[in-house]
Amino acid sequence: MAHRFDYLVLGSGAAGLSFALAVAEHGSVGVVTKKESAESNTNYAQGGIAAVIDSADSVEAHVRDTLIAGAGLCDEDVVRLVVKEGPRRIAELMAQGAGFTESNKRLHLGREGGHSANRIVHAADATGREVERTLLDQVRDHPNIQVFEYHYAVELITEHHLGESVSRARPAEHCYGAYVLDEESNRVHRVLAKVTMLATGGAGRVYLHTTNPAIATGDGIAMAYRAKARVANMEFVQFHPTSLHHPEADSFLISEAVRGHGALLRNTDGERFMPGYDDRCELAARDIVARAIDDQLKQRGDAFVHLDITHESRDELQEHFPTIYEKCASLGLDMSTDLIPVVPAAHYVCGGVVTDVDAQTSIHGLLACGEVTYTGLHGANRLASNSLLEALVLSQRAVASALKQAAVRHFQDDVPEWDDSGTEYPAEWVLVSHNRDELRRVMWDYVGIVRSVHRLERARRRTRLLYEETEDFYRKSKVSVEVCELRNMIAVAYLIVRSASQRRESRGLHYMTDYPDLVGSERHPTFI
Repeated sequence: MAHRFDYLVLGSGAAGLSFALAVAEHGSVGVVTKKESAESNTNYAQGGIAAVIDSADSVEAHVRDTLIAGAGLCDEDVVRLVVKEGPRRIAELMAQGAGFTESNKRLHLGREGGHSANRIVHAADATGREVERTLLDQVRDHPNIQVFEYHYAVELITEHHLGESVSRARPAEHCYGAYVLDEESNRVHRVLAKVTMLATGGAGRVYLHTTNPAIATGDGIAMAYRAKARVANMEFVQFHPTSLHHPEADSFLISEAVRGHGALLRNTDGERFMPGYDDRCELAARDIVARAIDDQLKQRGDAFVHLDITHESRDELQEHFPTIYEKCASLGLDMSTDLIPVVPAAHYVCGGVVTDVDAQTSIHGLLACGEVTYTGLHGANRLASNSLLEALVLSQRAVASALKQAAVRHFQDDVPEWDDSGTEYPAEWVLVSHNRDELRRVMWDYVGIVRSVHRLERARRRTRLLYEETEDFYRKSKVSVEVCELRNMIAVAYLIVRSASQRRESRGLHYMTDYPDLVGSERHPTFI
């Protein structure tokens, strides 16, 4: 069975939905999402959208802050373009019905680590949820958009599936859509498209501790890599400094905005430690704060540090951080009187599928936007709240490119049906769950906040064995979300380890004990 759409969108976060709404005015759109349409990294983004709104702020200041955070690896032209277009995207969202927090009838602008001005547009502490609601309300009502919930993209369709040779030396030249698993019927369908938008989000679940939801298994990066698309900067994985340390919290994120509101970091003896690491103290960039916490934990043998915002009243905290306050309260913590136990957790992948500022990948007919990409905006470290900004700005820039390609491309009707002959449903799912747990532990222990040549080599050997076992399991089994996710997670782990092994310096989010200094000759992206 084959579906046909002018535009196929894989993913239902801010990037995918924003793009879908724009191109739906010009043709049919299919949106494929592996869970409910609202389940995305966007939905969990607490902080906000960085944009120059205040007259006391400036584009130059935002550009400068982004470049500083990116540690010499940002593409300044890309940074400037995205920052300039940010205010317009905010205005459009508000016109579409987004309800951002206001103060005295003006947008309330927060501040987060690495920013030199108050420029974080937010909806209390649930900005991502408000952006997602705004976009989804329109998507669900649009006659040209069909949303496929609980459908899982297995592979991008390229020349490889037409029997042609595809390799790194001869990469795929065209994308014709995707093979998609209907989770209810357990059948794989061909979804053919003139243009495919990859907006599948990040890969935080590759690590044992992450702020990301269960869906963030790196599917888009892995699919694009198998299609031989260019990938870059996978060594730069951002660890959010403050996820809630509690057995029932599943690494719940304590937004950077809490530190922006004056919260202090203390070790378990109550000592404030950030002044000893950076002049900006708690408002230093995330990589610096995460490494400082990691250093405290390793020095002292502790499992967590404390975040202290007890100087604020209960009413103030409930007004500004209702989601966080409610979550902490449900676990017996009162933010106004209790210290909050926190620990770093994998949060955002700054690398990904290489695109230009119009979202074009190295494969014709395949666009990509959002966390799945490497655009040059984030460099070696993402400045807080620049991610939703990137998704909203570049998804709109992608529209012109998409329309141009759709006008000259045709559906590839000779794409074969999915062939699962000779496979069977596996009898021992424990093999999948065990390999998944082992992979996440290996990545956390050896490829985390602080790395070394020895740790990376251990990770390479162990992930290679997991890859071989999982590929054998995949070939023998009928396709399933569980096996495909594991396969994708291993591919992403390999890319992170390989990229980290190539960079022989410490820069931004990549810290190597063997190479603790910046090296001028290493000031370039890591392409794979």
